[in-house]
Amino acid sequence: MVTVSCRQVPSVVGDAPGNRRRITAEARAAAAAGADIVLFPELAASGYDFASAEQARAEAVPLDGPLLDEWRALAGELGIVLVAGYAELGDNGHVYNSAVLIDPDGVRANYRKAHLWDREADHFTPGAAPPPVVDTILGRLGLLICYDLEFPEWVRLAALDGAELLCAPVSWPAFPRPAGERPNEVVKVQAGAGVNRMPIAVCDRVDADHGAAWLGGSVIVDPDGYPLTSLALGEEAAITATIDLAASRDKSIGERNDVLADRRPPLYGAITKERV
Repeated sequence: MVTVSCRQVPSVVGDAPGNRRRITAEARAAAAAGADIVLFPELAASGYDFASAEQARAEAVPLDGPLLDEWRALAGELGIVLVAGYAELGDNGHVYNSAVLIDPDGVRANYRKAHLWDREADHFTPGAAPPPVVDTILGRLGLLICYDLEFPEWVRLAALDGAELLCAPVSWPAFPRPAGERPNEVVKVQAGAGVNRMPIAVCDRVDADHGAAWLGGSVIVDPDGYPLTSLALGEEAAITATIDLAASRDKSIGERNDVLADRRPPLYGAITKERV
């Protein structure tokens, strides 16, 4: 069993030191409360709503720079897996919307968001690699970012690679919805978890950043697609649940069916080829 804590906090473009202090303080508080895996939102280190590509580049940092050194030391000190988003300045000079997964042994995965949302395409280069799935001190974890969750193929790749938990830093805009309905983003996460029998932990942000309002819809969903946590929409909060990662290795749904073994890839390949 592992305890996962999604730290639903704000971050501010132009205040990287303040964002980093907040992440450190929240990680310490989560670890002190017994968390094993601590998630932060998309672009938590930099803030999200950049006014220009130049501003995004000014906030971007390299994978081998002081920010990641700080996070590596923090994960080692606290004995946790830390997942957080940041603006990455690649060795090739491109700027990426990235997230890292770090355990006490170091950076286990650095992922560059493949599916860019809205004005992100003006600021970032899309990643070209599938969501990483890596072995950590706690289990086999997968990593993707926000809009990636809306592509079933991408979520399925993590399940096929054996992810026992999919970690997703996000920045969900607050869209209108009918009274009494859950946010559509949460429903999609539930579907992705249920069809793959794979728990998903989503860490959203709150507060306003350059006038953008965020949903604050962090949620942790079990392998059957049911939320293990209550929503704290629009509130700064710690969304925490305990998960049995071993349960996600069982892909059976009844005595005769299995969500992965029952797939028919040759059939899908033929259909996909016709539609592309």
